[in-house]
Amino acid sequence: MSSQQDKPLPIRKIIHVDQDAFFASVEQRDAPELKGKPVAVGGSSGRGVVAAASYEARVFGVRSAMPSVTALRRCPDLIFVRPRFEVYKAVSQQIRAIFLDYTDLVEPLSLDEAYLDVTANRLGLPSATATAEEIRARILDTTGLTASAGISYNKFLAKLASDMNKPNGQFVIPVKAGPRVVASLPVGKFHGIGPKTVERMEALGIRTGADLAAWSLPDLQRTFGKAGSWYHGIARAEDHRPVRPNRVRKSSGSETTFHHDLTDPEAIEERVLAMADDVWDWVEKTGQHGRTVTVKAKYADFRIVTRSRTLSAPVADRATLHATARSLIATLYPLRMGLRLVGVTMAGFGAGEGPSGQLDLL
Repeated sequence: MSSQQDKPLPIRKIIHVDQDAFFASVEQRDAPELKGKPVAVGGSSGRGVVAAASYEARVFGVRSAMPSVTALRRCPDLIFVRPRFEVYKAVSQQIRAIFLDYTDLVEPLSLDEAYLDVTANRLGLPSATATAEEIRARILDTTGLTASAGISYNKFLAKLASDMNKPNGQFVIPVKAGPRVVASLPVGKFHGIGPKTVERMEALGIRTGADLAAWSLPDLQRTFGKAGSWYHGIARAEDHRPVRPNRVRKSSGSETTFHHDLTDPEAIEERVLAMADDVWDWVEKTGQHGRTVTVKAKYADFRIVTRSRTLSAPVADRATLHATARSLIATLYPLRMGLRLVGVTMAGFGAGEGPSGQLDLL
């Protein structure tokens, strides 16, 4: 007699919705003269960075996180627009409201993408595919913006699928096709595997999902550590993570790039404290207090270093965050060269019962 635990898990119906070039599309919607033109959201001078690029700009190789000078070199006609994050947040909330008409299981990943578990089929639509089509149509009608969607039986495949028919399209990976699709893709297409890991895998002869699936679990764990188990699963199209509507935020941070490299400790500390203030403002708004404080610095040669400290209890006040950040940045002196960026991050939320007691700064 088989036990209750032997019963197979129900097949989920997961949709990954991804807005098409979200920030840039909002700007093109609100300024019709930008439609059909290469647009980048971000700063165009000095050390500006592209936050988002329209599809017209992407044709020239312009991508998010690219230095603006590089973007302009690739596309001399690129039009830069300053970001309007409050507008993007408002549009994102409109889209979120549409999602909630179909399911309570909505897991936002950012302003422009989210997972939806529509297994329960609240509105009685014929399929998850039809649900995705209706959601995309409503987003277009409500916001004037297009979205792409991926539909599958787990989160990993749904996110893969949403990239397969962009922009303004959708793609389905059914249960029987999952392993075959994964086997045929280069590992560089797998979200969660970054460029450095791709290089390492390719050096080991792992170029496709099929190559990755040929490795045993012990070998992957021995080579890639904790990530080995994840790689072993996705190579077989397996991902048992549920859609979590109330994902716990793992960190909150703020960083800034300077117009000129800084070498003066007083000026650097001033910027670090300003970033700490940004983080603390978020803490006060959300009521979430973390225990781990990290300071990030990028040298003029683009080398990045971080310094972290985990306290014995959650950070209780702004002064404690300031003191911790100040002591961490001080460990970098004397500087080997000027700094072009600093940042402060708080993490370790939920690690304690709340801000109380004496905090250990050592």
